[in-house]
Amino acid sequence: MNQPSDNTHYVRRVVLPSGRAIEVVYFDNQTPAPEAQSPAEHSVEQLHLCPGCDQTLVYPTEWEEASETHWEVSLRCPNCEWFATGTYAQDVVDRFDEELDRGTEALVRDLKRLTRANMEDEVERFVKALGAGAILPEDF
Repeated sequence: MNQPSDNTHYVRRVVLPSGRAIEVVYFDNQTPAPEAQSPAEHSVEQLHLCPGCDQTLVYPTEWEEASETHWEVSLRCPNCEWFATGTYAQDVVDRFDEELDRGTEALVRDLKRLTRANMEDEVERFVKALGAGAILPEDF
């Protein structure tokens, strides 16, 4: 069987909720028809920006492939409880995913700083307790 030579393809790596990663190969030999946009959609350029309160806290609650080039994403803002589901192009979802990664990195940095500060405080209190003779061998 002969395949047309004008087929283009791309590979998208998808990480499943279980942690397993799969590669999905898309073959696209025609331009897909533009999909209707949901009335609940907001700024297609910045999915992380809430249209209700203008905070950059929007995150996905669910997302799944709607077609070869679009994703259906349910979004939620924890600040004002705004919620919407819409269909977005692959490049928009990729930018959103990058923004989510940046947010995750910021949270991890803050967690490490907080953990370190808490540990320093605990060590300081332990040293003071040792110096005051408040800790005995039977405490262990």
